[in-house]
Amino acid sequence: MPKFIMLVGDGMGDYPIDALKGRTPLEAAKTPNMDFIATHGAIGLVETIPKGMPAGSDVANMTLMGFDPQAYYTGRGPIEAVSLGISTTAEDVIFRCNFVTLTEERGRFFMIDYSADHISTEEARILINALKEETDDKKFDFFAGISYRHILVWHKGKETFQTIPPHDIVEQDVTDYFFSLPEEIKTLMLKARYILRRHPINQSRTNRGLKPANSIWPWGQGKMPRMPKFKEKFGLDGAVISAVDLIKGIGILIGLKSIDVPGATGYFDTNYKAKADYALNMLKEVDFVYVHVEAPDEAGHEGNLEAKLEAIEAFDSLVVGTILNAAELQKIKILLTTDHYTPISVRTHIALPVPFAIFWGRKEKASYRPFCERSAKESQVFVKPGYRLMELFLKSLQR
Repeated sequence: MPKFIMLVGDGMGDYPIDALKGRTPLEAAKTPNMDFIATHGAIGLVETIPKGMPAGSDVANMTLMGFDPQAYYTGRGPIEAVSLGISTTAEDVIFRCNFVTLTEERGRFFMIDYSADHISTEEARILINALKEETDDKKFDFFAGISYRHILVWHKGKETFQTIPPHDIVEQDVTDYFFSLPEEIKTLMLKARYILRRHPINQSRTNRGLKPANSIWPWGQGKMPRMPKFKEKFGLDGAVISAVDLIKGIGILIGLKSIDVPGATGYFDTNYKAKADYALNMLKEVDFVYVHVEAPDEAGHEGNLEAKLEAIEAFDSLVVGTILNAAELQKIKILLTTDHYTPISVRTHIALPVPFAIFWGRKEKASYRPFCERSAKESQVFVKPGYRLMELFLKSLQR
């Protein structure tokens, strides 16, 4: 019985860039291992974001894990709450809650940084505790996550109003949006802003030349979903490896074992190699492992081309290369993909079909083709609906 591994480089998709002579980062980066998989395997495009759904990692990764987001997706917040082991009721509305940096000019609010300069987890937890102590509102509860990513629960709250991910509105005026929110949320945000602006942590950050976490930003709200298990649907035991609570949460909802990897940060300094090593070790216990790397997406949100190229190359060398070297010996079948585009030019997610490649261990001579958007499109292979890709991967490779 073969083993199956899925390697997801978050946000790797991009547009052609003038600075790269009309190439995308995937085309310009040195990616011999991903190119080997595309050359010696099958390549195509997959629709990870169904029409009309938000172009987020939540929807896209639910699709890639083999589940129809149109049937099961209720919001980002509930998924991340599952990862953190937060107990909620059927009436609770659960938000992803970012620490962000806002400026205020002449009564207008502007989004400066969706992550408060990627505030450290240690600093963020101190700030979350301060909010818990000083807001003293029984309607709301704060729960600490990782870095800038946290959870807000509104007991018996409202969910049918629009929220905007902060990474979609960097350097924009957010005043009108703020005043469109329910009164309870506006009041909480203003109170939190008052607490955060005068907190010693933020005073220290400002003194060190870092952006302060001077505001909260609730978004991605919903109630807890119910989903079938991966083993029930596909007949395999599995695990998920990610530094991001969102991805862990989806995995836990479908019954995958969530594996914590030392040094996995969800940022450029993540321990790429350890993720691959832990995945190979887990394949001794389970049949399927889903490995997610966040760094390329973070570079896209920052509009940092150099960091995106470096993240793609590190993913190729330290994750894909490590797995590929073990694939033939351990009879591992590989599905390589990204979840969505996060173009440098727009710094947010775009709902375009993304490239994927499947490798089943064959190494006969083949014409070279790189793993990139262009090659995938030229293949004329298109998987839609995207959640069928998992079934195709697991079934087509059991040979």
